[in-house]
Amino acid sequence: MTSSNTKSKLTSEAAPKTELVAAATAEPASTALEEIIVERRGSVGLITLNRPKSLNALNLQLAKEVMQTLKSFDADDRIGAVVITGSPRAFAAGADIEEMAEKTLVELLGNDIFAEWDQMRFVKKPVIAAVSGFALGGGFELALMCDFIIATEDAQFGLPEIKLGILPGIGGSQRLTKSIGKALAMDLILTGRTIGVDEAKSAGIVARVVPTGDLLQTALEAAYQIAGLNAPAVAMAKEAVNYSLETGLSAGVLHERRLFQAAFATEGQKEGMAAFIAKRAPVFRNC
Repeated sequence: MTSSNTKSKLTSEAAPKTELVAAATAEPASTALEEIIVERRGSVGLITLNRPKSLNALNLQLAKEVMQTLKSFDADDRIGAVVITGSPRAFAAGADIEEMAEKTLVELLGNDIFAEWDQMRFVKKPVIAAVSGFALGGGFELALMCDFIIATEDAQFGLPEIKLGILPGIGGSQRLTKSIGKALAMDLILTGRTIGVDEAKSAGIVARVVPTGDLLQTALEAAYQIAGLNAPAVAMAKEAVNYSLETGLSAGVLHERRLFQAAFATEGQKEGMAAFIAKRAPVFRNC
């Protein structure tokens, strides 16, 4: 890269930084549902799990509220990315055992209590998990359903379902294995052991580790940065990465190539490249 191009790149990256920080600290518009708190902070949607007495254990009502909110954010052109978080003590300490303890096989076959979470696969906008404290069982599975995880130094991860005589049921055995490979996934699932954030980071489960006090600010800034980009290209990039988990290399590369070509039909591509050439910060209008 030439020095002029480097200067252009640095200018375009540095210019929005102040705006990101200002937006991340802006006064939120919030709505309290039964199990979550929903906030719209400019171009970012924030979902806070709010079941403090059960350490944010996931029940059916919480699942419905989270999915309803994600669908609403996904359909809202003003929202470019979403952050899901919990409390400093726990992102979510598991699924609600009291809700399911007395269920029978027939009841579960007739009413799949985890089916609601399957719809997260169809959310097109990026979803960031901001994890502090415990992310265990269903809580860990929810974090894995998000596009990436930012965690605090005291975060702990695990799938302890085997200790209850069951196994992961919200996709944990599948997503964790695809993320970290068979050996460590087998270790965690079969022993039910909990790992700290350093091991989770080295295994590729966690994208960033931050001090507890910086968690929400860091997650919101990442979300604002994403929300300020060319929205169609962001959706395509998310699709391309997820597609790589479902197919072989040749098909994946071809799919990526078609998405790359499709990005040239967006206004954002024209703006992004024109801004680079003109040595100015791009202004994406997300269309």
